[in-house]
Amino acid sequence: MRKKLFSNIKRIVIKIGTSVLTSGDYTLSRSRIRELTSQVCGLAEKGFEIFLVSSGAIGAGMGVLKLSKRPHQLPLQQALAAIGQSRVMKYYDEAFKRKGLVVAQVLLTAEDLASRQRYLNAKNTVFTLLDNGVIPIINENDTVSVDEIKFGDNDKLSSLVANLVSADLLIILSDVDGFYDENSSLVRVIEEITPRIERLARGTSKEGAVGGMFTKIQAARISAASGIPVLIANGREKNILLKALAGEENGTLFLPRRTKLAAKKRWIAYGARPKGTVTIDKGAKEALLKRKKSLLSRGIVKVEGRFKIGDMVTILGDDGESFACGLINYSAEELEQIKGLKSSQIEVTLGHKYYDEVIHRDNMVML
Repeated sequence: MRKKLFSNIKRIVIKIGTSVLTSGDYTLSRSRIRELTSQVCGLAEKGFEIFLVSSGAIGAGMGVLKLSKRPHQLPLQQALAAIGQSRVMKYYDEAFKRKGLVVAQVLLTAEDLASRQRYLNAKNTVFTLLDNGVIPIINENDTVSVDEIKFGDNDKLSSLVANLVSADLLIILSDVDGFYDENSSLVRVIEEITPRIERLARGTSKEGAVGGMFTKIQAARISAASGIPVLIANGREKNILLKALAGEENGTLFLPRRTKLAAKKRWIAYGARPKGTVTIDKGAKEALLKRKKSLLSRGIVKVEGRFKIGDMVTILGDDGESFACGLINYSAEELEQIKGLKSSQIEVTLGHKYYDEVIHRDNMVML
């Protein structure tokens, strides 16, 4: 099955975890970086387009300062990232240069992907690098990131990058062989991420890392919903990337959904950050879910948050549960005035009318 699924793959995002790049004392492993680099170069020679998402900056910084535990203080985390990121890139640069390839550092915050314009700018940048034979190496900009603009972990970042570049496959390399069930048996294929799968996932206990299997499952959920298969495999296994792309049964493969969201809708669902919520009545919810209609002002019963035209908002049913999101055509202040009104009453109430629809169907995603 894997050989058939992977036969048409060309564009790959490869996420490499801190535990793959470092030893027990968080010292960067030159030999491991060279081994992984050699595999990436081998794939590039075969015509694959490769985007790397690499962790390791904070871990490398911990190694330099000889820290055994990841600090909780944000300023110290940022300082460690500043120390470690240059070392990570130095090692990658040296390793790829030995193979005749050039690399480029791309540092992102969540705001870079939440803003549509910055999202498109980031997309243009990484594809321009690729067009010029350069391997983009992407990481979160931990040096400046704060809680409000952090991705949280590079597993999520890798899934968002896979969306950004419309990847054919996301490979997440860690220090485990894949996903294990309640009997400690390695699961080779997961067709759907169920509540049982999520319960079995556990957070990491490693001092130099964040996330663990749970964040990998969440990353797989995002990618699978976007039509992108995900492989979680052991990055310490020799030639793991070459074996995987040859169709060997290693790691855990998460199958994608058959229906793939369009690029803009993938950004709405997973890249943009909600700036508020709109609660609607049962009739409006039924129109959205069953009849695939746009959201009109008449069905809105409650508005929360501070948002402007073009911002992403979450849509709630009358039970308070979120079921959709979309780009709003009116500000929060305007929506407060026109909620519950017919579209024909908008201009009379506001003195102007941008659209009949509060959220057009083309700018809406069912969650």
